[in-house]
Amino acid sequence: MDKSKKRLIVINGKGGVGKDTLCGFAGKYYRVRNVSSITPIKEIAAAYGWKGEKTPKARKFLADLKEAFTQYNDLPTSYLFQQYQEFSAGEEELMFVHIREGREIDKLKEKIPNQCITLLIKRPLEGIETWGNASDDEVEQYSYDYVYENTKPLEAAEEDFLSFLKRIL
Repeated sequence: MDKSKKRLIVINGKGGVGKDTLCGFAGKYYRVRNVSSITPIKEIAAAYGWKGEKTPKARKFLADLKEAFTQYNDLPTSYLFQQYQEFSAGEEELMFVHIREGREIDKLKEKIPNQCITLLIKRPLEGIETWGNASDDEVEQYSYDYVYENTKPLEAAEEDFLSFLKRIL
């Protein structure tokens, strides 16, 4: 594949706004690699009792554990850079990278200059104003290249998101 056609999109948004659903839509039309900076942290947490729940308490636990590993050996960024190297060498066209923290987005952008498009997904969530951790609660405080308002009903969201995606690519 022509490397000039590959695109890396840092995708972010509060929990529950539909990021994975939108990445799944893109995967129907593009060869996609969908990775998250929290993946190695979830693997460690699962080995020691985390059951995959997405409660505010569990989300805070994962955010705190991620911060500890970021401070200790920068595991999340190292993992993402390894994934990017595999993406660059492979056949995928789009790589979605889920990163919550603005400073971590900037770190990846420094490591992979001129390759990252940043995208915030927004959607009104009933009853959820905060998750109780900075990683989730501060996602909208970063300056993104693009914002997608995920407000369409599910049956219309796919076409709408793909049209948006074509415009930004």
